[in-house]
Amino acid sequence: MVSKKHKIKGVILAAGYGTRFLPASKTLPKELFPLIDKPVIDFIVSEFIASGITDILVITSRRKKVLEDYLDREMELEKILANDPVKLRKIKPPSANIHFVRQREMKGTGDALGLCESFTNGDPFVVAFPDDLVFGPVPLSKQLIEVYLDCGKNVLAVQNMPEEDVSRYGVVKCIEQTGDNVYRISGMIEKPPKGTEPSKLVSLGRYLFTSEVFPALKELQRKHSGQGEFYQTDVINELASIDRVVALDFEGVRYDTGEPMGYLKTIVDYALSDRRLNEEFLKFLRTKLSFHDQQIEVFS
Repeated sequence: MVSKKHKIKGVILAAGYGTRFLPASKTLPKELFPLIDKPVIDFIVSEFIASGITDILVITSRRKKVLEDYLDREMELEKILANDPVKLRKIKPPSANIHFVRQREMKGTGDALGLCESFTNGDPFVVAFPDDLVFGPVPLSKQLIEVYLDCGKNVLAVQNMPEEDVSRYGVVKCIEQTGDNVYRISGMIEKPPKGTEPSKLVSLGRYLFTSEVFPALKELQRKHSGQGEFYQTDVINELASIDRVVALDFEGVRYDTGEPMGYLKTIVDYALSDRRLNEEFLKFLRTKLSFHDQQIEVFS
């Protein structure tokens, strides 16, 4: 068991192009796409803070300086809203130490993880893809931390999808179940052909890594030199081969905001859960659906 005094840090991977949302993502990072009035990245930062993580690194690229502006103070607006405490609270920066580093070349998530070493300074860290939002009573990062504190290993967030086609996901190869929803794994396969998947446990957007990830990353980076991108799957397989990775079938409802249909579904469910909007929005949806065939031509 690991000492609970061990500091856990957070990393958000936000350097990608977001091409599935062009033209909107040409100048606006998809991490700032809102669910009503709250940008997607806010949910990740809030999850980290609710999990006890107060040192956060955001990996960006040269096109995404607006992310730094968003997570910083807005002095002029604070002055304008000085007599409006409700709105002033809405623009208050997160109560965390937030740092930024740019990935200068798009060489994949494996390369991006390598940029975290000096920031983590030997501490374990949770990595989040901001496309994946998870809502539930216990923050997902906290669930990963609890497993790490128990076993001291790298931890993947997975979900069991027994009835679904998992061929578009990374699917883990299980050795055995070692506890409540925790599995020893021997590796992970990205997008296995349908019918060849080693399990129905798919990897979804959160990882807790220990410092042992960095020697493995450097070796993989050396092997991939001049060969383009490499990804977190490579280092996960490297560590899993020496029994240093477990998978947690986490609790909570996951939403994929990284593609248009998933983003739209997330907005609908989020609006229906918002007490400010749900009654009127539900009424609107019922009316709209009853006249769907007649009114769909409005945007044609």
